Amino acid sequence: QVQLVESGGGLAQPGGSLRLSCVASGFSFSRSYMNWYRQGTGKEREWVAGSNWLSGATTYADSMKGRFTISRDNSKNTLYLQMNNLNPEDTAVYYCNSAHYWGRGTQVTVSS
Repeated sequence: QVQLVESGGGLAQPGGSLRLSCVASGFSFSRSYMNWYRQGTGKEREWVAGSNWLSGATTYADSMKGRFTISRDNSKNTLYLQMNNLNPEDTAVYYCNSAHYWGRGTQVTVSS
């Protein structure tokens, strides 16, 4: 059974940082392209960043470049998203994704 379990969300101040984690099980994490998505209230779900298992390349949505870093630890079947210089527009539920599998998400709220 495939499971993706996100954690690390919470309340951050503008300019602050959070690190999200996603623990994967039930599939070959080390050979899977992994993504982070997010969905704000009343907004469509949007892609945030991706991690290519084969090339090692990472890609980002334009608004996240330079602020967010996606990484993975294949020995722990864990995907990370380091988020720096957060702003209120980053408030959303953040989801871990691989193919058609999704986690339940973790809430990130950026507010003073």
